[in-house]
Amino acid sequence: MLNGWKKHLVLFREFLPFTFIVLTWLIHVAQGFLQKSFIPYGLLPKTQSGLIGIITTPFIHADWSHLISNTLPLLVLGYLLYKFYREITFRVFVFLHLVAGMLMWAFIDGNAYHIGASGIVYGLASFLFLSGIIRRHPPLMVVSFIVVFLYGSMVWYMFPLEKGVSWEGHLFGALTGLMLAVVYRRRGPQRVRYAWENEDEEEQQPLDLQVIYEYRKKRDEEREMEKNHGPAENPETPTSPGPGICYHYREDK
Repeated sequence: MLNGWKKHLVLFREFLPFTFIVLTWLIHVAQGFLQKSFIPYGLLPKTQSGLIGIITTPFIHADWSHLISNTLPLLVLGYLLYKFYREITFRVFVFLHLVAGMLMWAFIDGNAYHIGASGIVYGLASFLFLSGIIRRHPPLMVVSFIVVFLYGSMVWYMFPLEKGVSWEGHLFGALTGLMLAVVYRRRGPQRVRYAWENEDEEEQQPLDLQVIYEYRKKRDEEREMEKNHGPAENPETPTSPGPGICYHYREDK
């Protein structure tokens, strides 16, 4: 029975993006069934009551169009995350959810509730984009270009261009995704590294300050000696110039 629970836990961790989508839809259906707005459970910045929104905000949507507009990119980006970054899917998704929420709560001004999963959408898009670029792994770079092609225009919604749109949530979601791409750059799939690359990229040893100090001290002593007594004679160095070398070029007539 314990093995069965472990198996279900593994499946839950791997399929978390899709589990999140299902749960979001169930919550929205419950909102309609109960005829009660869940917006007061959203994120209200810099308030004690709004702390719960760090957890609940992505699950709450204003209407069906709001929910559907977030569901489609969540499906696509969640699948790409699961397909190419399965090892770190759970961590990326959970930290994206929590860190973006905390940044929103701490730094957004105003007295308005922030709801919706668009912050996670922006976080997934930015993570997939930057992660493929910095890893320089061809399949992941293709994913980066797919994200740019499909969702590149989303960048404009990180600016206050439209009233009623949580552009701050989009911005903090994207920043969190970029941060996670850097943090987890060594985890998950990596490109093949050839021997010559390892030699070229071998880290240089730090400079030995003691060696530098001794070298400079010896150089200063030699200069001081030359200044007081003239240049030291080196028996191995001839005092007169040796025979030169002439190169001849003959033109055949």
